[in-house]
Amino acid sequence: MNVLVLNGSPRGEKSNTMRLTNAFLEGMDETISINKEILPVYRMDIKPCTGCFHCWNKTPGKCCISDDMASVIDKILAADFIIWSFPLYYYGLPSKLKALMDRQLPMSLPYMTEDSDTGSHPPRYDLSGKRWLLISTCGFYTSQGNYDSVFLQFDHYLGKGNYESITSGQGELFRVPELKNRTEEYLSLVRAAGAEFALGNITPETKQGLCQLLLPREMFEQAANESWGLNDGTKDQTQPFSEPALTFTKQMAALYNPKSWSSKDRVLEMNYSDINKTYQILLTGTGAKVLTKDFVPYTTKIETPLSLWMSIAKGETDGQKALMEQKYRVEGDFQLMIHWDDYFGVPTKPKAPEKKSLMLLMLLPWFPIWFFMAANPVLGGALGIVAGVAIPFLSFHYKTTIYECLSGLFGAIIGILAIMGVSISILVPASYLLFGLMWSITVFLKEPLTASYSKYGYGGDKALNNPLFLKTNRILTACWGVLYLVTPIWTYFLLVTKMTIFLILINTITPVLLGLFTKWFQTWYPSYFARSKK
Repeated sequence: MNVLVLNGSPRGEKSNTMRLTNAFLEGMDETISINKEILPVYRMDIKPCTGCFHCWNKTPGKCCISDDMASVIDKILAADFIIWSFPLYYYGLPSKLKALMDRQLPMSLPYMTEDSDTGSHPPRYDLSGKRWLLISTCGFYTSQGNYDSVFLQFDHYLGKGNYESITSGQGELFRVPELKNRTEEYLSLVRAAGAEFALGNITPETKQGLCQLLLPREMFEQAANESWGLNDGTKDQTQPFSEPALTFTKQMAALYNPKSWSSKDRVLEMNYSDINKTYQILLTGTGAKVLTKDFVPYTTKIETPLSLWMSIAKGETDGQKALMEQKYRVEGDFQLMIHWDDYFGVPTKPKAPEKKSLMLLMLLPWFPIWFFMAANPVLGGALGIVAGVAIPFLSFHYKTTIYECLSGLFGAIIGILAIMGVSISILVPASYLLFGLMWSITVFLKEPLTASYSKYGYGGDKALNNPLFLKTNRILTACWGVLYLVTPIWTYFLLVTKMTIFLILINTITPVLLGLFTKWFQTWYPSYFARSKK
C-alpha cells in the first residue's frame, strides 16, 4: 500500500502530531506492507492560489504557477492512502497546508454537479479507491468541539463519512519527557488504530480510548498556564517572567494528584542547592500550592541541584540511582519518596488486578514441623505432608514463587521422614537449617526473598528497579538468614535435653522480635540513607 503523509506542521519532524502519525504508521506496518512517503509541507515551495482559473479554462488540469504543487498532486493521485497530519491553528489548518488544499483546484472539473445540497465540483480524476485520514493535535484540554470548522471543510472536500480522524487535545504533552509513561500509553492506542485501519476499520473500543484525556482538565490547564513562566495568570502581559526554578516547581505542583491525600496535609520543601533557592509545595486534599516565602515546617525536604532534579524529571537521569550515589538528599518523611508516583504520577486507566505472592503461603509447610513435630512426630509429619501437597491448590489465587515450591517440597519430605521414624532431634534442626539456607542464598540473587513479598507495597515489579529498595531487602533477608542458620544450634540442644517448652518459646519470640525489627528497619533505613552525605 502506498501511503502519503502531508505533514502540515511548521515544526516539521519535531511536530507533536507527527508523533501520533508515526505511531499510526508503525501499527499499519506491523500488519501489512506499506510504502510511505512524508511530505514536509512547510519546507516546500507552495504558493497561494491566485484564483485565476487557468487550470479550468486555459490549461485544464494544470496550474499556471510553477512550484512544488504539481508534484504533490501527482503523489496524491498515486497514493492509496493519504494522511493529513497537522496541528490545529486557530480552529483550522495551518496556513501552508491550507494553501496546499486551495491549490488542489486543478483536481476538480469546472462545471457544477447536483450531487450535493450545497453544490460542488466533480473530481477530474477517479478518487473512489483512496482512503483518507486526519491526524491532529491541539493545545486545548480536549479536541471535542474545537475541530468543528475542520470537519465541515473536510466533509465538503472528501464527503461526510468518507474519511477517518484522530484528534487529540493536550498536544504539547507529547514533547514532555516527564509525561512519557502517559503519552506512550496513548501512542500505543494510536498504533493499535493503525493496525486495525490496515485490516479494515478502527474499532469503536479503540476510538473510545483515543477520546480519553491525557490529563484531567484542571491538572493540564494549570500546568499549561505555569509553562509560560508568568508570575500570575492575569491578562496583564507587563508582569515579569518568573525564574526557571519557580516555573519548574509550579509545573511539578500542577501534576499533584489530590486523590493521593490521606487526611493529612504534607509540605514538600525543594531546596535547589546549586542556585541557593528554596520553595515549598503544600499538598492538600484540594490541590497543591507553591510557597515562595512565609515557609511552614516541612514534612519532606529534598536538597538537590536544580539541574539534577530537572534531569530526573525528564527521565534523563535515574532518580533512584542518583539517590544511591547520594547526589541529592532527603530529610523528613521518606514515605513521600516511596510513593512519589501516587502523589505526582499521571492518572492512568485502572489495570486488571494482578496476582500477588503471599509469604504466609511459603511459611505454611514449616509450621507443623516447628510447632507439632517435637510433641508428636507422626502428627507433625502428617500435617507437614498435607501442607506441602495443599500449596499448589492454595496458590490458585496467589502468584507462586520458587519459595512456595521449595517449602512445599521440603515440608513433605521432612514429614515423610518423621512418619518413618527418623529422629526429630535431627529433622527439626535440619528444617531450620534448610529454611535458613533458602533465605541466605537469595541475598546474592537479583531478587532477595523479602523483596518477593514486600514489593507490592512499593509499586510491584518496578520496585525491583529501585537500588535502595533492593539494598534494604538484602540486609533484611541476610538478617533472617542468619537467624535461621543459628537456630538449629539451640534447637538441637533443647531437643536432646527434652526442654521442648523452652524450644517453642524461644523459636516463637525470636522471629517476632526480628519481625518488629523488619517493620522498623524497612522505614528507617531508606530515610537514613537518603539524608546521609558522602
